[in-house]
Amino acid sequence: MSSTSSEDYQENSSSNEEMSNNSSEGEEKLSKREERSLKQRKMKRTKQKVLFLPSRGITTRQRHLMKDLISLIPHYKKDSKLKAKNKLKMINEICQINSCNNCLFFESRKNNELYLWAAKVPRGPSIRFHVLNIHTMSELNMIGNCLNGSRPILTFDKAFDSQPHYKLAKELFCQIFATPKRHPCSKPFVDHTLSFTLINDKIWFRNYQIIWKDPKVKDSETRLVEIGPRFVLKMVRIMAGSFSGVTIYKDGAWVSPNEKRIQLKKEKQQKYQKKLLERQKQRKRKTKNILPKNELQDVFKD
Repeated sequence: MSSTSSEDYQENSSSNEEMSNNSSEGEEKLSKREERSLKQRKMKRTKQKVLFLPSRGITTRQRHLMKDLISLIPHYKKDSKLKAKNKLKMINEICQINSCNNCLFFESRKNNELYLWAAKVPRGPSIRFHVLNIHTMSELNMIGNCLNGSRPILTFDKAFDSQPHYKLAKELFCQIFATPKRHPCSKPFVDHTLSFTLINDKIWFRNYQIIWKDPKVKDSETRLVEIGPRFVLKMVRIMAGSFSGVTIYKDGAWVSPNEKRIQLKKEKQQKYQKKLLERQKQRKRKTKNILPKNELQDVFKD
């Protein structure tokens, strides 16, 4: 009886030790999980999402330009075409549904004219640009290439700090085109740069691949190779709200393409009116300057 009792006691003690070891391992795992959750809470990710929204009637070239910009921004969301161009306040609701705090709205107008709205949703501001000289990646066929989802280096001209409306545009471009920190779709590589330069009050956009210096190769230098796309932005108006509100800035020297067409039509009409007046004057001259009948006109007739 004594031998069996001692064996039972040893078995119970061993099982208790195993249970204590398992419980300690479980506590260690729980503590590790808690530490990870605490770290994740401390590591706050900047939540920046950009909504790409085209309007009804957008052309193929404009659609390809939008796709090229989407390939450069990993934190994007896309929605279907907007029918009502006059009701731009609806875009704020679409952004709230898609949980986006930035928006790029591609507005197509008469004769394939493109206007780009860059807005901070829902409080604003919003900037309207007239897009000129569009060249997509498929048209250019450049040699440069970059990883999908890699982080870009944003470079701005010094002239952006000269005037307040350009400072505002610079801040808005930074929030839209800069990849957020610790975004799940981003990659920890920096292999291309987006340049914004000011020439003649127009913003020129370019995208370049960065080919870094190779330490193994002699006389190698970091160089830039263009990828695309290319386009030029002309700032038209800045509004205090998101697609609404008071006009903060307006370019007084800018003339819309529609007004230019109206002026050309008026010039053509004036030319035609001048021709009609000249014809009327010519007729009056002919009636005034009628030659008198010649008396010797019928002398040599048989």
